[in-house]
Formats: sequence, C-alpha cells, structure tokens
Amino acid sequence: MHSTDRQLCALFRRMMTSSAPKIAPRDEKLALHDDFVAGDSAWKAKADLELGGLSSRQEKPQRNVTRSKLLGLAGLLSLALLAQRFFPVVLLSALPHQSEQLHALDGLCPQVDAIIPTNHAPLLQSLDEEYATTDFKLKAYESLGGAVRIPTESFDDLGLPSEDPRWEIEFELHDYLEARFPKAHATLKRTKVNTYALVYEWKGTDDSVKPLLLAAHMDVVPVNPATYGDWINPPYSGYFDGEWIWGRGSCDDKPGVIGSLTAIESLLERGFTPSRTVLLAFGIDEERGGITGASAIGEYLLETYGADSIAMIVDEGGGYSDLSGTVFATPAVAEKGYMDVRMDVLTPGGHSSRPPKHTGIGILADLVTELEAHPHEPKLVRGRTYYQGLECRAKYDSGFPASMKKLVQQSQTSDEKLNELGERLIDFDPMFYAQAGTTQAIDLVGGGVKVNALPEAVWAIANHRIADHSSSAELMDRFTTVTAPIAVKHNMTLDAFGQIIGSEGPSWGTIRLSDAFDTALEPAPITPTTGSGPYELLSGTILSTLQTNIRTDDFPSSAVVSPGLSTGNTDTKHYWNLTKHIFRYGHRGAADGYNGAHTINEAIRAEGFLEQIRFFTRIILNADQTDLLE
Repeated sequence: MHSTDRQLCALFRRMMTSSAPKIAPRDEKLALHDDFVAGDSAWKAKADLELGGLSSRQEKPQRNVTRSKLLGLAGLLSLALLAQRFFPVVLLSALPHQSEQLHALDGLCPQVDAIIPTNHAPLLQSLDEEYATTDFKLKAYESLGGAVRIPTESFDDLGLPSEDPRWEIEFELHDYLEARFPKAHATLKRTKVNTYALVYEWKGTDDSVKPLLLAAHMDVVPVNPATYGDWINPPYSGYFDGEWIWGRGSCDDKPGVIGSLTAIESLLERGFTPSRTVLLAFGIDEERGGITGASAIGEYLLETYGADSIAMIVDEGGGYSDLSGTVFATPAVAEKGYMDVRMDVLTPGGHSSRPPKHTGIGILADLVTELEAHPHEPKLVRGRTYYQGLECRAKYDSGFPASMKKLVQQSQTSDEKLNELGERLIDFDPMFYAQAGTTQAIDLVGGGVKVNALPEAVWAIANHRIADHSSSAELMDRFTTVTAPIAVKHNMTLDAFGQIIGSEGPSWGTIRLSDAFDTALEPAPITPTTGSGPYELLSGTILSTLQTNIRTDDFPSSAVVSPGLSTGNTDTKHYWNLTKHIFRYGHRGAADGYNGAHTINEAIRAEGFLEQIRFFTRIILNADQTDLLE
C-alpha cells in the first residue's frame, strides 16, 4: 500500500474506532487537525468545519453531534482514498509534507511530567486546602502589603552601610519579618551579612545532600515624588482592593521575600522538618547591581559552604504567560552581560563669541547620532536560549504561524533558513532585538558650565546589555569601530579603552571611551537544561503548580516549560561559583502585574501572589524528596 494510503487508512481507522466522548481530547483533535492544515483551502476549511474550528477555538460538541461529524469526515476520507488511485499527485502534494514537518519538530523542546512529592503528598494537599481559605489569603496578602509599606529604596549613590543612614530602613523590614513569621525566625538561623543583607539557614537532617537556595531582594527602586499623584493608590500603601495589592515592590521583588517565608512558616506550622537544608538569601541593593548586598552574601556562602556547594538556586526572573491557550513558563537559564560605556569629549575652551565650527557638545552629538544610526543587530544562534524558545513555540504554540514553524524546522540545518527566520522575527517578535542581540541605550549626558563659555569637557554614557553569544571585548571593539570615523572627521585623538588611535600630527582634542563605573559583566554561564536533573526538577515543579492552581479565573489547563533569557542582571551574578544550576524564575503570570515594575501603579494580582507561595512550597518539598539533585 502506498504511504499516503496508509496515512489515510490509519486516520480513518482511528476515527471509526473512536468512542466519540462528549469532549474529544485536545491532543487527538490537534492530531486530526494537523493532518490537514497544510492542504489546500478546501481541505483546511473542511477540517476546520468538521473539528469545530479548532484553529481558532475549542468547541465542546455533544456526543451525537460529534459522532455524526466524525462519520461525515470519515466518508470524505473514503472518497479521498478512492481519488488517490486516480489523482495521486494532488493528494501527495496536499497531505504528506505537513506531517513530515510536524514529525521533524518531535525532538524539539522535550518536556517532563509534573512532579508531586509522593512522601509529602498528604501534607501538600492539606496546605493547598489551607491556602484556598479566605483567612489564609487575607493574612498572606497583608504580609506582602505590610512589607510594601516599608520603603526600602535603593539609590545609586548609597555609601557604605556603616556611613550612610539611608540604609537604616532595612532594619525596619528586618523587624517586620521577624514579627510576621515567628516560627521561621525561631527555627531558622538568621545571619546579617554586611549589616543589612539576610541569609537564613533551615538545617536539614541529611548533610550528604547539597542545600537548595531561594534568593530574592528586599530593596526597591525609588518612586519619583513628582509621580505620586499619578498612582491609583499611594505608592507605599500596600493596599489590597479585593483583586490587586498596590505599591512599589509588590512585583519586584517583595513577593520573593514574603512568598518564600510564608511557605516556610506554613510548613513549620505543620511540623515539617526538611532532610535537605534550605537557604534563603535576601539582597539589599539588587536594583543597583548587588554590589553591597549580594556580593557580600556570595562571599559569605562561599566561605561557609564552599564552591559548587549548592544543589540549585532559584531567584527572581522569568514567569509564565498564555500563548494561544497554552501556558508557557520561561525560567531564565541565561543572563545577558552588562557594560556602561562612557564617552568623554575633551576640547580647548574659550569665549563663546569666537566658537569653532563644532563645539565639544556638537562632536558628542555626532558620536551619539553615529551610534544610534548603527545599532547592534540581533543574531540567531542555534542552541542559544532565544533559539530554544523558538523551538518550543514552533512545537507547542498553536498560534505560531505554520510558515514560521517550517522555518524553525529548516533552520536546524540550513544557514540560509536561519537568516530568513531572523528576518521574519524582526517584524514578528517585538522582543527579538532585546532577546537575541546586544542592546544599546544612551541614558546620561552632561557638560558645559556657562552659557558664554565653550565647554571643555562633555560626556555621555551608553548602557549595554550584552547578548549571551557575545562578550564585553566584542562590544568594545565594535564601539571603537563605530566612533573612530567621527574622531577622524573632527581631527580628534581617540583613546579607546586605553588604546590610542589617531594621526601622528597634532589633534584638536581627545575622545575618550571607558568603562563608566568599572562594572562590566560578561554574559552568565548557561545553566544546563535538557537531561539535567535540577532543570527537570524545576520544570516538573512548575508544571505541577500550574496544573493544580487554585485560581478562580479561567486558567488554561495545558502548560509547557521553555528555557528563557534574562535581559536584566539579577543578584545571581554574585553566585556563579556556588553552583552551575542557577534559575531566574518568579512564577508570576504576565497578566498578574497591573503595570509592570519600576513604574507608576506597580501592583500584583493577589491570586497570582498566592500561586507564588504554592510554587515555593512545592519546590521545597520536591527538592526534599528527589534523586534529581546532588
């Protein structure tokens, strides 16, 4: 029998032997639909009609209606099978290539099963029942609201903890945490690192296994006083309006602090003692790079536990979102690098009544214009995190265009198709530039002291988030290449990161490029994913939390875990030598933030915060009973 005959007969038999349940399983519907989706419009229209328009919605037909539809489609297939004998070319062109394409996607984005700790299942069920009660919810929401009401703002110019009184607000938060979570503070060992950062140790009974580390930060970005009137509720109100908890830090990142402590407090109230040690690490200045808090925490943990001593780290980061009816959770397993480049333009001064053709400010403007005219281009790299995310969408996102799915499949082996896919993504994905390339933003500028005095020194700073496939050296080389022609144009000497570039003759001045704050950071080491125990444990925990959610909204039932990329820089950059298994994941839905973070009207959906507590509970219990961690 011809291969196409076998396909049609197999599909026919599958449909005729179906028990025609009241609601056909989604996977079976998709299989039937996908067999036809690549055909001509008549075939596709018929398939969509017979399967209840699955491409745009999921119907719930009654048993007799479904049965008649299946019989009708079976009859259509019988005619098609007969027609195949007379018109083989037509049917061959209509059906096989799509199934081959889908088969080619089978190996992409492998998934694991949801993980529920068998030994702790009764405890988990009991806690979920408690978490669903009104009393627990209101207490948890107020725990977060009370933390929000303490304005632990982090400023770029903070001095040493021993000298700058602005740090002292952290003590107020320390006291609040101690009062709000008495059992945790009576049981866990709390260590104050560099005065204000906190490390908690929940000692396990088995010293042969490595600890689990849950990280978060207690600081928030300042609120601009000029925007106070633009907030629906005051920025430090911590107000719960029945749906949202309002205020700075409600999303970033006090849910990480309060959520993990709430989970531990609840476990302690049930008499739970872990076999695996659980560590909490709370930074105090993540919003300015963790240079005072997380850096000291990293040193403390290294001295206390040693290098490569942690089983896995889960910090703030990626969350989950609904894509065409499937929830995609994206724990960040990679993090972009960072560098602020300072441009100084140094020229002779003088009186403004006798100006040169171009002042220092004019030359600086020329530099900025040239840089923005030549932005970094995004680049698709096989095996890198953004590309892996595309593979997951191609396989599981029903809203991902068929032509894009085909390109993803073809790009596995074809450089030409890889480039074509990149071109398509420029218009298709608004996050393509930020995710797949180095970003550049001119954020600061200054210079000049008097309206009638030529500026002798002007400057600007460009912020960069370095792509995970690039490096700070590559960034500096490119920055030099783009700015060198401007130096030549204005007869300036170029001091590019300590390398002098210019003609041997006299120049009119100097353009100096440098690392603005000596804080350049290479892209983070990539966390192992497929086949790695910690990644599988995290994935299984995410899936079990999503699939057993206690939300009251219409939440999708299907979920996928896809590797993600952090475009910011978390405290984990100070923890690289503690483990190679670092995940940046906050288990918050994209729709659970009212207006995002770092802006006005920051608020978190209360039920979304409750799911974070459930996630922390599950990751602790799953890590306590597993052979997936060391």
